[in-house]
This record gives sequence, structure tokens and C-alpha cells, in this order.
Amino acid sequence: MILSVLDQTPIAAGSTPAAALANSIDLARHCEALGYHRYWLAEHHASPALAGSTPEILIAAVAAATRHMRIGSGGIMLPHYSPLKVAEQFSLLSGLYPGRIDLGLGRAPGSDQRTSVALQRDRRQTPPYDFPQQLAELIGYLEDSLPADHPFAAYARTLPGLPQAPEPWVLGSSPDSAGFAGDLGLSYCFADFINAGGADIAADYRRRFRPRHAGDKPHVMVAVWTVAADTDAEAERLAAPARMMMAHLLSGRSIPVPDPDTAIAWLSDRPELALARAGRRVVAGSPATVRAGLESVAASYGADELILVNILHGHADRKVSYTLAMQAMAQTRVAA
Repeated sequence: MILSVLDQTPIAAGSTPAAALANSIDLARHCEALGYHRYWLAEHHASPALAGSTPEILIAAVAAATRHMRIGSGGIMLPHYSPLKVAEQFSLLSGLYPGRIDLGLGRAPGSDQRTSVALQRDRRQTPPYDFPQQLAELIGYLEDSLPADHPFAAYARTLPGLPQAPEPWVLGSSPDSAGFAGDLGLSYCFADFINAGGADIAADYRRRFRPRHAGDKPHVMVAVWTVAADTDAEAERLAAPARMMMAHLLSGRSIPVPDPDTAIAWLSDRPELALARAGRRVVAGSPATVRAGLESVAASYGADELILVNILHGHADRKVSYTLAMQAMAQTRVAA
């Protein structure tokens, strides 16, 4: 099983966004040394909890700080942007770091509605829903496959990183995203940490997959919320801050990552918030518990790859979590 990392660049309470950015670069180096295959940076805007608002810039910094791990976006929220601009950005990154850049594309706002409006150049009206058209145009630039009579077809030959190109992916947690990926023959990353009922969606992606090139095959990567620690109890303690954050987010507020003791005390006074975890899978525990949980997820999806994500207060705890998860799954490979 190939293992990768999705980093949302969490901001710990009492720390700063700049420190969170430095932590992402340090964690990427750590994960490369452990043998993780990809390192993806998420896109969230105007958040006191997450510093990764511009993954294309953070990708450049992380790629410069690492040597061989693939670096990419998890993802670029395409409705905010011009397909040509995204094609130019990721072409340039691919030219700088040949064979290492992934372009994961999503359609969620990565923000609340007000922030989404603030991100738009034209605020006089709601942007149209044209993600499938945007996606097809972007792929057309990257592969120089737009029809000859397309008004922008010539721009494919002006991309700054040629002949290099990123590997495109579709990200999602719904049947629509599976359809977009399958119909265009793109690799697909399913957000199990948002929707744990995605096995049928992944199967539909495989059925709909239409290869664009000879030899193309469907590829399913599953994003799984994963917290590994020495014991099950310690992992659950470390997972408490994310539970508190989710409870606040569901009520319309976003907060920096609290420390575990603060989160546990806050949650203990609100036992009804245990329901906030319902429907969201969390693989948290000792290495043995995490191994069993990740094996179960991989089997249910028939996954080709898992990408692990978490939000923890302590940077050192995140490094330990990714270390133990990799070690646990390496034992599985040896046993097999």
C-alpha cells in the first residue's frame, strides 16, 4: 500500500500562521525520510485554524526543501480561478521540479460563503457553476488537446514549464466528483474523512473511467483521518482538539487548534457533541490499531493508495503520528 500525506497546515493556539508554514516544511522533510510517496498541501481561506491559503506557493517551498517525494495540491479550488492561470502556475512548478508535481483539483470553496465572494474578481453576481467545463479546459492546456478552433488553444504551447507537466487529479467526496474523474480519465482522490461511505462512489469511478492515453488505468487514493500514538488512549487524547474544532465549525466558528487538555475539558462538559463525530471515520490508536483501521479502509475501497491527514496541536506529535503510521504499515508489507 502506497502511503502519502495531506497537510492542512494547522495553526496551534498560542502560535502563529508563520510558524504553521515552517512546520509544514519541516513535516514534509520528515515524511520524505520516512518513505511517504506524496505530500499534498490543502487550500483554505481566511481561517484562524489553517494557514494553507495558497498551496501553489507552499508547494514551491516544500518541493525546494525535499528531494524526490511528489509534492502537490490537495487541492486547488478551481471555481475561484482561471483555468489558464492554474495551468501556468503548475506548468511552472513542473518545470522547476520535473516529475514531482501533482495538481489535485476540487470544487469546494475552501471557505465560508462570504469569503468565497471576497475571493472573486467580479462580485456583482454569483459565479456560474461550470466546474466540468473549467476542468476540461485546464486539461486541454496541460495536454495541448483543445480543439484547433478553440479561442484559447494556442496558449497550451506557451506554458512556462514545457515540456514538463503536472499529474492531474480530481478530489471529492460525492458521486459528481467520481463522474468528473472517470469521464476524463483522471486519477481520483476520495475524502473519506469527510464522507466515510464512499466505497460505492469509488467503484462507480472505476466503471466510468475512460482512458485518455494508451495504458491509462483508474487510480483511487483515499484520504483518511489518521492519528497514531503509542497507545489507543494517547491517540484519542491527541484527537480531541480536532473534535472540538469540528464542533465549533459546525456552529459557524473556526478556532486555532486547542491543546488536548483544553479540548478534553471542553468536550467533557458537552457529551452531546459525541454525535459530531458520527459519519466521520477517525482511525486513531496504537500502531496495531492504526494498521487494522487503515487496512480496513483500503480493503473497502480497493484503494491503490492512502493519503493520511490529521490536525494535532503539537508539531512533534504530528511527526510521531506519521512515523508510527508508516512503521505500522511497513510491518503489514513485510508480513504479506
